[in-house]
Amino acid sequence: MPIFHLALVALLQGATEFLPVSSSGHLVLLPHILQIEDQGRLIDVAAHVGTLGAVIAYFFRDFRRVCLGVAQLLLRKSENREAKSAMLLFVATVPVGIAGAGLELSGLANALRESPQIIGWTTLLFGLLLLWADKRGGSSRSFRNWNFRDALILGAWQAAALIPGTSRSGAVITAARFLGYERSEAARLAMLMSIPAILGAGILTGSGAIMNAAATALADAAIVAAISFCAALAALALMMKFLAITDYTPYVAYRIVLGIAIIAIF
Repeated sequence: MPIFHLALVALLQGATEFLPVSSSGHLVLLPHILQIEDQGRLIDVAAHVGTLGAVIAYFFRDFRRVCLGVAQLLLRKSENREAKSAMLLFVATVPVGIAGAGLELSGLANALRESPQIIGWTTLLFGLLLLWADKRGGSSRSFRNWNFRDALILGAWQAAALIPGTSRSGAVITAARFLGYERSEAARLAMLMSIPAILGAGILTGSGAIMNAAATALADAAIVAAISFCAALAALALMMKFLAITDYTPYVAYRIVLGIAIIAIF
């Protein structure tokens, strides 16, 4: 695959994965807009692996606490905060795991990727939902006081984001704002929930692609992963700083314009 195509996919994925604008929707639209060959599942998975590394690097302290919590759960020590956080992340991941497996086994995952109209409508409608949640949501809660009910609700919204154009981070942030989480804390929850979700999706959809890939394809995947890591780390840092001084309205405006354009063009 041409290096320009690889770099474009990696930069697009890295720049949009953690913004509430749908990275998967952008990746699916890329071949339609540029009239080029679809980059395929292996490259998509590689781009997500790069962004996974970025979120782990940026939230390394939280990630380390979660890992400690997992170890404590295995030792049946579930009474402390780290173990509780690990358990809640597991609970929040169950819905997307079930929904993802269902889409893959039914063949709907590929069908959804082939419909720009679906991407257009989900981009528009979930953008408006984000605006509503951001304007009416409270700001009294933080990641430290989420609970089992929140984990199930956030997990269900994350599962809905398997539809291209919805945005995984956007859906979780929307739900978290409805539940009263402060803007940066809603983003933090979305980022931490992305770790098991991206890891699980990578294993589910990427294992077969990796096993059947040629050496040149694996080299392309490594390039994409490296570029998407750098792009995602930069985008994530900028977004977290941006949220300290403003709200999600600029992202909503972008989604509305993009959604209407996709519906009109395709």
